[in-house]
Order: sequence, then structure tokens, then C-alpha cells
Amino acid sequence: MAGLKDKAALNDGVKMPRFGLGVYLVKEGAEVENSVRYALEAGYRLVDTAAFYKNEAGVGKAIRESRIPREEIFVTTKLWNSDHGYEKAIRACEKSLKLLGMDYIDLYLIHWPGLNRDDRLAAWEAILKLKEQQKIRSAGVSNFKPHHIEDLISEHGVTPSVDQVELHPFNSQTELRRYAKEKSIIITAWGPLFHGHLSEAPATLNAIGGKYGKTGAQAVLRWHLQNGISIIPKSVKKHRIIENADIFDFELSDEDMKVIDGLNKDKAYGPDPDIMDFGFVNI
Repeated sequence: MAGLKDKAALNDGVKMPRFGLGVYLVKEGAEVENSVRYALEAGYRLVDTAAFYKNEAGVGKAIRESRIPREEIFVTTKLWNSDHGYEKAIRACEKSLKLLGMDYIDLYLIHWPGLNRDDRLAAWEAILKLKEQQKIRSAGVSNFKPHHIEDLISEHGVTPSVDQVELHPFNSQTELRRYAKEKSIIITAWGPLFHGHLSEAPATLNAIGGKYGKTGAQAVLRWHLQNGISIIPKSVKKHRIIENADIFDFELSDEDMKVIDGLNKDKAYGPDPDIMDFGFVNI
């Protein structure tokens, strides 16, 4: 059975671990450094950060101090909305590289589509240039709907490798997943454990997890993987980081997969990318 180092082949040939650590709302300094250290010690090989999280420096420090070869760790970071536009995107990526203390970024995402189409398209053009310059290995997006992606493709002819979106059993993104499969785009789920609202999950999940000697949360994470969805659960607690990764020694039955599928109610906890801009939030 696949494990923590199992990788997905992206549409540009880059290989990305299917499971990693997210660090949204993890404080810069000791908190993020410890989280990344715990994860790497537990066998994680993907860390997902963003300029907006303001913890890229700590992520980079923890990776360097791990003494694990850089090429063995996959680092994702993201371009914030106030840096959309060609020149601003170039500068923002260079700033992220400096904070991370790295020569390249494995995956660079446009964090949100925003409402300014021209700036979004210019940002994508800049990201493609950064890839050409080998400052990033793969170019993707986050929180993009199919129409946003189609616009990038029609204007610049390059399909994003990844779309990172809010996805969990209450918001299973069926149509987006179908579209992504047609375009060979890997979907990564942020907030895979109900975006921090695990207490709202039905007791059914604990019962399903219990069949396999696992928790309900572990059953949910396993559901994502069996659907071909990459995941980046976050935690600052060592035991939880280890527990989240302990999902590679069992497989949900078809029946249990269908039960979890049936929980969908198209309920997103985060903003709607079609109406939320964030461009006014400078970092």
C-alpha cells in the first residue's frame, strides 16, 4: 500500500507527494518550525505555506535544520492577491524565495483568482516565466473554479498542474473534480477535516473509522486519498501530526466510501472565489 512518500505525477512531469503538512495560521518562529520538524521526523515530505501566512522563513529554517536533502522535500507556496500583475508577481516570488532561503520553489500557486482579470492573467504569465527561469518547478492555482482555469488556458495555453481548494465530505466539489480529471489537474484539499469544524461531522465517521481501528478524522483523510485527492492537513501538535499520517495501512470499503460520499451538502466554510477579492489586503 502507498505511503507518505507516494507521489502524484503532475501534468508537467513534476512529481508531488500526495500527503503533506499545511501551515495556515501557524505562527512564524518556534510554532511553525516545530510543526515542520515534527512532520519531517514523521516522514512527511511536502510542506504547504503561502506569502499570506507570514511563516515562510520558519518553514525554510526548519527544512534546512532537518538536514534532509532539499530535493527530497516538496515545498509549495502561494502568490497573494495584492501581488497580482506581472512585475509584482515576479517580485513576490523572489521575496518568497529569499524568506524560504531556497533557490527554487517546487510548486507556486496563485492563492485566489481575485476579481481583476487582467492582473490575474498577468500574474499567470509571470509564473510561467518564473518556471522557464527554473525559479519554480511547477505552476498551479488555488481556489480557482473551472471558468477561471479556462481563462488562463485560453490566454496563455498552459494548464495549471494543481488546483488547491476547500474540499471535505460536506463540500466534495464533484463538478470541479470531474473537470480537473479531464484536464489532468491534481486537486489538493485544504481544510480536509471540515475546515476545522470536525465537531460538526456525524458520528457515522467515528463508526467507520472504528471498523479499521482508526478515528473518524483518519477515515476522512483516507477518503480523500482513495478519491485521488491530495491533502495537506494542518496541526501544531506532534501527536496529531503523526496521527494524521497514520492512514496508509488500511483501505475503506466501497460501501464506506459511498457513505462518506453521501455526506456532501455543498457546504463551504471559506469564501466564494467569485465574489471575494482580497486584493485590498496587503502583506
